[in-house]
Parts: sequence; structure tokens; C-alpha cells
Amino acid sequence: MRVERIKDAAPVLAAADLFDAPPIPAATERFLAAPGHHLLFAYDESGRAVGMISGVEMTHPDKGTEMFIYELGVAPVARLQGVGTRLVTELAGIARANGCYGMWVGTEIDNEAALATYRRAGATDETSFTLLNWDLLEGVGE
Repeated sequence: MRVERIKDAAPVLAAADLFDAPPIPAATERFLAAPGHHLLFAYDESGRAVGMISGVEMTHPDKGTEMFIYELGVAPVARLQGVGTRLVTELAGIARANGCYGMWVGTEIDNEAALATYRRAGATDETSFTLLNWDLLEGVGE
């Protein structure tokens, strides 16, 4: 398996099955062009993309910069083969190299696969939290 940082939209659009929904071309271009945004793909021996991780560096005046794991996806045929752990580890290496003091992710408390992957990659549990969300598109276009 090889891991590669993605810098243009073509591979993203070609690997749409790794994402929750089909990538939006304009959003893909914006993400890839933004400093501090990272997208890595894992490729199997045949060259097929079998996993992806996205991360965003976030800076706050009293904390410094940390890496947020935005999304991790592994193709069903590649699960339980270390692909997710490798991607998380690679992103952590980028975070370290870029001076991030830490890295964090949120996931559902019953997502056993994600929890196991993050723990295998060195994450530790901190505390439970409640996620609050604003739907900013509600009522738009009605």
C-alpha cells in the first residue's frame, strides 16, 4: 500500500465511493487550494484508491495550531488491513511536521470500527461531549 497527498481534483472525483457523498467539484478545488487543508489517499497494489483521510489545521490565539481529522473513509474490500490506521498515522506525521501541538477527531460513540482505528493509531479518549449543529441552508431556496 502506498499513501499519497492529493493535490488536484481528478483523483478525488475518480474515487467518489470513498466519500459520504459524491465530491462537489468546486468544493474539492477549494479544499485542495486552501493552505492547511490535507487530503491523503491510500492505494492498493493495483493502484486503486482504497482509503482517504482529510485533515484541516486550525489555529486559535490562545492554543496554537492543531490538526482536525475531518473524515476518514476506507473501501469495504480494504477494511481490517491497516489502511485507516496508516492514513491516520500519515496525517499525524504531517501535523507534527507543520508544528501542530495535537490532533483530534470526533466520532459516534457506537462506531466501533472508527474508535478501534483511532486508538490503534495512538489516540486516547478525553471526554464525552455534545455536538450542536446549525443547519445554515434550512429554508434556502424555498
